[in-house]
Amino acid sequence: MSRYRRAQGNTFFFTVVLADRSSRLLVDEVDRLRRIYRNVRQRRPFETVAICILPDHLHVIWTLPDGDLDFSSRWNLIKGGFSRGLDAAPPSMSKLKKREKGIWQRRYWEHAICDDADLERHVDYIHFNPVKHGLVPRVRDWPSSSFHRYVEKGTLPLDWGGDVQEIPGQFGE
Repeated sequence: MSRYRRAQGNTFFFTVVLADRSSRLLVDEVDRLRRIYRNVRQRRPFETVAICILPDHLHVIWTLPDGDLDFSSRWNLIKGGFSRGLDAAPPSMSKLKKREKGIWQRRYWEHAICDDADLERHVDYIHFNPVKHGLVPRVRDWPSSSFHRYVEKGTLPLDWGGDVQEIPGQFGE
C-alpha cells in the first residue's frame, strides 16, 4: 500500500496539452518549461503534489494555498511564459484575436481531487503515463516525473508499476 499524502479541498489534477499532438516540444524544451514553472510558482505559490512532463502534454496535481483557487491565472502565466520566444505555426484569426501563439490547446482538463483514494488514483495515473504512451517500458525509466521524488522519499518502490496494465478513470487525454 502506498503512503500518499492526504487529499485537501484545494487540490486539483490537470492535463495540459500542446496544439500539435505530434510535437516533442515539452521534452525538447523541458529546461525552459521547468524555469517558467518555477518562476510562476515563486510568484503565485502552489505545491506540486505530482507531475509528469511528456512530449506533447503534461499531467500535474497542485495544492493551492488556503482561500486561493485561482489556478487559471497560474496556467496562463506558465503557458504564456513558455510560448514567448518560441516559433509557432501561423495563427488563425481566432488565435490572433485572443493573442494566442498556437503552441498550446486553449483549454485544459481540470479535476478537483475529492478524497484520498481519488488522489492516489491520479498520482498513480501521472506516474504510469509514460508507460501507457509507450515511451518507456518501466515507470522509473522516464526522467521528467515526480515518481523519482516519491522513490527518494520512500513512498513508492523503484519497481512500482511493473505489472500495471492501466489506471482506471477519466484523466483528460
